Amino acid sequence: MLYLIAHYFQFEGMANLIRYQTFRAGAALMTALIIGLWIGPRFISMLRVRQGKGQPIREDGPQSHLAKRGTPTMGGLMILIALLISMLLWMDLSDPFVWACLAVTGGFGLIGFLDDYDKVKKRSHAGISGRTRLLAEFAVAGVASWIIVSHTGTNLYVPVLSYHYIPLGWLYYPFAALVMVGAGNAVNLTDGLDGLATMPVVIAAGAFAIIAYLAGRVDFAHYLGIPHVPRAGELAILCAGIMGACLAFLWFNAPPAAVFMGDTGSLALGGALGAIAVAAHHEIVLAIVGGLFVMEAVSVIIQVAVYKRTGKRVFKMAPIHHHFEQLGWQESTVVIRFWIVSIVLALIGLSTLKLR
Repeated sequence: MLYLIAHYFQFEGMANLIRYQTFRAGAALMTALIIGLWIGPRFISMLRVRQGKGQPIREDGPQSHLAKRGTPTMGGLMILIALLISMLLWMDLSDPFVWACLAVTGGFGLIGFLDDYDKVKKRSHAGISGRTRLLAEFAVAGVASWIIVSHTGTNLYVPVLSYHYIPLGWLYYPFAALVMVGAGNAVNLTDGLDGLATMPVVIAAGAFAIIAYLAGRVDFAHYLGIPHVPRAGELAILCAGIMGACLAFLWFNAPPAAVFMGDTGSLALGGALGAIAVAAHHEIVLAIVGGLFVMEAVSVIIQVAVYKRTGKRVFKMAPIHHHFEQLGWQESTVVIRFWIVSIVLALIGLSTLKLR
């Protein structure tokens, strides 16, 4: 909104700062951070009153988690409120990528909210059926894919190899939707310990803020040999907003958590990362930068597949962060070590920009 106002006045005086995506990215981060910290205490108090006993805790999970009973969930609403206000203030709302990514963020957030609401209302960890949730997610992701592809193309670019791509044609539409849905659910599976998903999302968003900005600049894209996506640089502001909103949430989610993100936040944030990766044509790099989320999701897939086939478990418990808890690692140890893994993977993902 501020960008369109400044554009109307031809970026005169101090308004000239708003012309620069780097300035607006920093402003979006700080705006989301301040709003999140400001509304946090009141929002958490409201959730406690409305939810009573808080998020249901699985009886078959780690026994140490039973002490978390009574902690409210749906804290992802704090993230989405802070993010939405920041984005409406600082992003160029005429950019179609902005609306595609915000549609995924809001749509996935709504699906997650309905799931969280169902869990709290029924006092069950089951929520809405998996099939219903996936159908809704693919519907949202499908619309976003159509918007994005209509302004980019259907080529899947391969990292490390300059200008090499796989022409997927119409197959790119379901592939793009799968990236968004997969990212959303991978982050959702990672959100099992206090602070575990939040900081890796901040790290991944920071990495993609750089990627989106470079992809949106024809000079940098040509120099690095990466696909140039006109107007993709605006997504760096969305990434910065995600970082600010998540850092504010982490203030209250740090162990022992005062509030849980819930599916409301994890699905929305993962979906947003997926949509940004598709818009910037760095889908494969997302699997590297978000390698921790991939590892969590793959551990569940392996556990379920092997157990159904043989009746045996590969891991003591899945997702894999619970496996390490069962090995005797303290929750804080698992969280911090997984953060370190996320930082390393983000650096590896960023290195693919230059390794050509």
